[in-house]
Amino acid sequence: MKVCIIGAGAIGGLIGTKLAIAGACEVNVLARGHTLKALREYGLRMKSAGQTLQVPVRAEEHPSALGEQDVVFIAVKGPALASVAAAIAPLVGHKTMIVPAMNGVPWWFAQVVPALGDRPLVSVDPTGSISAAIPTRQVLGCVVHSSSSTPEPGVVDHKFGQGLIIGEAYGGLSDRAAALGELLSGAGFDTTVSADIRHDIWYKLWGNMTMNPVSAITGATVDKILGDPLVRDFCSAAMGEAAAVGASMGCAIDQAPEDRHSVTAKLGAFKTSMLQDVEAGRGIELDAIVGAVQEIAKRLAVPAPNIDALLGLTRLFGRVHGVYPRAD
Repeated sequence: MKVCIIGAGAIGGLIGTKLAIAGACEVNVLARGHTLKALREYGLRMKSAGQTLQVPVRAEEHPSALGEQDVVFIAVKGPALASVAAAIAPLVGHKTMIVPAMNGVPWWFAQVVPALGDRPLVSVDPTGSISAAIPTRQVLGCVVHSSSSTPEPGVVDHKFGQGLIIGEAYGGLSDRAAALGELLSGAGFDTTVSADIRHDIWYKLWGNMTMNPVSAITGATVDKILGDPLVRDFCSAAMGEAAAVGASMGCAIDQAPEDRHSVTAKLGAFKTSMLQDVEAGRGIELDAIVGAVQEIAKRLAVPAPNIDALLGLTRLFGRVHGVYPRAD
């Protein structure tokens, strides 16, 4: 089996390294710049539990050099997805599984939720080019429950978590999802094959939709966010709105915000991925994590004033600090 990783960062690097070490498939990586150079010289490297693991992989800059793959993991930041979609064709055959391991609401979400009307979400696919380039019938959704970072190109610092949930974009179980689940489990991931990946995506989003942007704006770790009663209440209110949005499209959340806060609090002084991006001067994934939720709320006519405020404040912060595109 040929597996291609697009985006050998914190998540893509983790998946690629563990698959390559397991040896049950051929792992290829699409990269460029300093990351491409590092991968060609050293292979994939991962720091985990006090060890540094290293494994050689084939790394190329152009998809045409790799050709058709059995599985393509897309693990780039949201703003880079349009360029990936425009170049992905040489990797994709009729049976290729496309697995976006990304944060937030995926581009294909509106196509598989009848209540949303099958129109691309402007927040994550403004021109519809991503939906046109990547066939949804070949997509397996993916939810990652793991924390990693990239201290330097080609190196993953894995902190905790091995959880992966995968499932057919249109729902239900399939032989191909089961086969991919076995491959990932064999590589050491705690893998779940879900019959309702849409709910799994929404549940994770419900939990991190507030922590990410609030941490980005304030510079606070999650323990400080949850330790401030006013900020905690604001997060709970926004989560209540997101739960109502989910219920309106068949993704009901059977948990109270306070229950989720109790789980998040166990992370301690944890820096969210969005805060890490701000500190590094990288673009933030605001559109997929908050913008898409606000857009879906509007489509479903679900009031969401706290989500509106969260989006507006974080968007303004991002523009002022150069980590989110300016308005036209």
